[in-house]
Order: sequence, then structure tokens, then C-alpha cells
Amino acid sequence: MCAIFSFAAMAADISGNWTGNMQMADQAFPLSYSFKVAGDKLTGTVTGPQGDAMQIKEGKITGDKVSFYVDVDMGGQMAKFVSEGVIKGEEITLTTKMEGGDFGGSMTLKRAS
Repeated sequence: MCAIFSFAAMAADISGNWTGNMQMADQAFPLSYSFKVAGDKLTGTVTGPQGDAMQIKEGKITGDKVSFYVDVDMGGQMAKFVSEGVIKGEEITLTTKMEGGDFGGSMTLKRAS
């Protein structure tokens, strides 16, 4: 029984750097994530193609599920992008959508080497 709980705890530790390409319509945008995990709390940053790091807010991990949001400056207008994902070993499948809009996409993150 302890081995099962130990494995579950290890599987949820996504601390470190991750990268992927957000697919939106016919374009892919490279994103880098720096995650820090403490218990079920997730903090860190998301860095987009322009190089600006955005703080992860209200991040949490529940089992193999991860969720958080970032505030993005879109030409002077702030937009909230909500991300939800599933941790599968060394990959995280992530779906991101703009709150109140239809702008968003999905991606698979992999640990950066």
C-alpha cells in the first residue's frame, strides 16, 4: 500500500523546466514553463515567444491533474488564460483557454533537458 502512495506522490512532482508548442488554429507558439511544487500547490512561471515571464496563479495539483492561470497582456488589455492538464510520467497534456473567450489551444509539455 505504501508503495502505491509513494508512486502517486512521485508522479505528481513536476518541479523543474518544461517546454512545448501551443497549437492555436494553424500556428504553433513555443512556451517554456518553470514549475515549483510544494504539496498540492503549484507556482512558477510561463515564458512566451517574446521572452516575458508570466507568474502562475492559483496553481494546484490533485492526483495526476494540474490547473493554474496566467494573466497575459494582449496589447494593453489583460486577459486571463486558464490551463488544465493531465500528468503522464514525463509528459503533461495541457489545454489552455482564455477566460470569457474562445481563444486557446492544447499542447504536450516535455521536461527540458
